[in-house]
Amino acid sequence: MPKQNIKKGDFVRVICGTHQNKEGKILQVYPAKQRALVEGVAMMKRHTRKSQDNPQGSIEEREAPIHLSNLTKIEAKVAKKEEV
Repeated sequence: MPKQNIKKGDFVRVICGTHQNKEGKILQVYPAKQRALVEGVAMMKRHTRKSQDNPQGSIEEREAPIHLSNLTKIEAKVAKKEEV
């Protein structure tokens, strides 16, 4: 397994693929699969069943995992400057 330079809490930018140039914070890393969840990027819809907590059922939006090779780490200062 190759060494990872990205960990939970880092700010990253997507460098290729459908979500190119989007930025976000790492929510979770899956080292065995070489994938990560990035906040607000690669959203997918999941259907939930009816239950006592959710009597109607619903459609939720969640983040889908992105391959680590498509991410590059950016500094928090740079990310905040570009937002303003």
